[in-house]
Formats: sequence, structure tokens, C-alpha cells
Amino acid sequence: MATIESIQAAYIDHVLTEGEQPKSVYVFAKKNELTEEEFYRYFGSFDAVEQNIWADFAKKTLAEIKGQEVWAQYSAREKALSFFYGFFELLKSSRSFAVYSLKKQPRGFSTPEVFEPLKNIFENFAGEILNEGLESGELSDRKFFAKRYKDALWVQFGFVLNFWVKDNSAGFEKTDEAIEKGVNVTFDLFQRTPIDNLIDYGKFLYKTGNIKEKMGF
Repeated sequence: MATIESIQAAYIDHVLTEGEQPKSVYVFAKKNELTEEEFYRYFGSFDAVEQNIWADFAKKTLAEIKGQEVWAQYSAREKALSFFYGFFELLKSSRSFAVYSLKKQPRGFSTPEVFEPLKNIFENFAGEILNEGLESGELSDRKFFAKRYKDALWVQFGFVLNFWVKDNSAGFEKTDEAIEKGVNVTFDLFQRTPIDNLIDYGKFLYKTGNIKEKMGF
């Protein structure tokens, strides 16, 4: 009996062997000894199969990292790093498929359709840890900008994904370095800076009516 996992595995085997999606659901089903009805029970198209594979990478990563005893003790930054490291560690076992899928996506600024379910999962996760960081004071709650933090993390994720595809270092060590540096720089921007303190001080002086006095006028 066909399952989501068996259809995904058969699809991956086909695209890596043939270099393209199956010609039709009928041909794919016949080759893998299942009926069209069984295929459509789980997926509406081959694109949906591919979307589901990428989404599963994220779901499996989250299940793994959230199951760790130290998870609750992590800061928002550490949780983000844990996801990035865990995702790309999992992706190593499916690198051929990941490279195939990525290389056939259209270039542009919008998120390719195949990554939409993955993006939804990622943004929900990012929203959770960023809200925790804002509530704890780890991150700066800047007006207008704080709500865009998860977008910055998604852009960083996309950058690392494309970097990983081109990485030919042993054990993908350069990708690990890109994750460390990229996520840390991103979170540095989310945290309070001397400029934040200066702006807050200026607001305080303005509200209390002491700004002219403090400036010596």
C-alpha cells in the first residue's frame, strides 16, 4: 500500500535517475506499482510532492531540536542556530535531490513556489523564538522593524541554502561557518545597540521637556 513516504522516495529516485519529473501520474504510478487513485490520495501533483519533501525537512529538524533537553534553556539566537545547523545536517543525506530541486527553480526575488510550505513552517518557528527574545529583552523591540525580523532570518536561510549548494569543502565546513557568522550578525542587528540607547534617551528628554536644558540652550 502506498504511503506519503513511499511516494516521496519513488519520486526522488525518478528525478535523480531521469533528471526531470515523471511524464505523467499514470506512468509514475504504473512504474511504482500503485494506482493513480493512491497517488492522488496524498498529492495533487508532482510539484506538491516536492513541496512536501522540503516541508518535511523542516518538520523533522524541528522535532529533533525541540526534543533536546537543553532546548528550553536556549536563547532565541541559540534556537535559530540549532535549527540552521540541524536542517543542513539533515539535508546532507538528500544532497543530490536538494541540488536538483534548487537548480531548476527560477531566479528572482520572490520565494519559489516549491518552498512556500517550508517558508510557512520556518516563519512560524522564527516568529515563536523572536517573540520569546522580545519578551525576555534579548532582542530590541523596535517600532515597525521588529515585525520584519523573521523576514531577515528567512533571507539569511535562503542565502545559506544557496551557499551550501555551491560548497565543496570537506564535510561542508564552510557552510557551518556561514551559518555561525550569518545568524550571529543577523541577531546582533536585532539586539539593542548604542544607537537604540541614544534614541531612547532623546525620546525621554523630549517627553520630559528637558531637551533644550540638557543641550545647554
